[in-house]
Amino acid sequence: MPVGADLVLHEEVDPEFSRNNGAALGRVIERTARRWKTPLAIPLMDLRLEKIDLLARIGVSQKDAEIFQFTSPLDRSTLAALTGRGASYSCPGSIARDQALSYIASISALFPIGMAIGPFSLATRLMRDPITAAALAGRGISPDDSDDVRLLFECLRVAEAAVQSSVRSQFAHGARAIMICEPAANTAFLSPRQLKAGSDVFERLVMQPNLRLNAVLDSLRCDLIFHDCGELMDLMVEAFATRLHPVILSLGSSRKLWKDARLVPSDVVLYGNLPTKSFYSDSDMPVEEVVRRSEELLANMKACGHPHILGSECDVLFVPEARNAILAKVDAMMAVPSTAGCSLLADS
Repeated sequence: MPVGADLVLHEEVDPEFSRNNGAALGRVIERTARRWKTPLAIPLMDLRLEKIDLLARIGVSQKDAEIFQFTSPLDRSTLAALTGRGASYSCPGSIARDQALSYIASISALFPIGMAIGPFSLATRLMRDPITAAALAGRGISPDDSDDVRLLFECLRVAEAAVQSSVRSQFAHGARAIMICEPAANTAFLSPRQLKAGSDVFERLVMQPNLRLNAVLDSLRCDLIFHDCGELMDLMVEAFATRLHPVILSLGSSRKLWKDARLVPSDVVLYGNLPTKSFYSDSDMPVEEVVRRSEELLANMKACGHPHILGSECDVLFVPEARNAILAKVDAMMAVPSTAGCSLLADS
């Protein structure tokens, strides 16, 4: 199956209306699951929503939220507003997401899945230069000695609160699992050299907030699906798999899943990881290459014996001029298991 709700959304007469209308969005997600014959009702991977809802607490409009970034440490009143327990705001997209979950939860054949950005990835979107700040933190520089590092940890604190709030809301509307997306937890933001030298920056910036988030999910009896399509080190994959222990681990196409299987417990399903980010291009990713990679991945996953769902490395985004090409490649990916004689346990 692909993460393909965006493709189905753009078959609507008015996609933006359906994006922000709970009933219409629920029907889109239902059609997505039924089209690709999966009980897993995966929603839009819209990672803007938590930032919009968070910044509304300090008066930033939805129109401005996407480009808004903090440039200096936060004062006490701003921190209090961003982390407080007062009335929270939900933008139209968040409301529709929650209402769509309620719609899916009413359909017994489908498994309602929520979606949220991860704490570290949200923190990086809240500041102008998170890479420098993470590098300084990786060198052992404390928040007391650097405004950049201080801002990074402040943004991480408010991001974690925002994601936990989003997760609780989605669970209350029927989510039985949440896909947490941490694409920024990768070697572009976190120095491999520092990590190999023993820096604990990955632990502090990525693992600790996600472990606390996982504890929230455990308390709700809600499953974790963990997604990271960034460039990763083995130690990152192993930490995600063994310490977060998601029911499904979704990785980008830079990883060889049959090699990563040795790092992943046998009860964690590996998902992916065809290079769907390039499906729009017939020159970079022709249909024949999609079939070849699908067959290679299926054969290697069968050989290593690790549970696996053939799918996309990330969400498959609609590209107007390439719609037919993208759909042809998704269809080719879907056809490979049946032509290869693999059994699909859609009801397991």
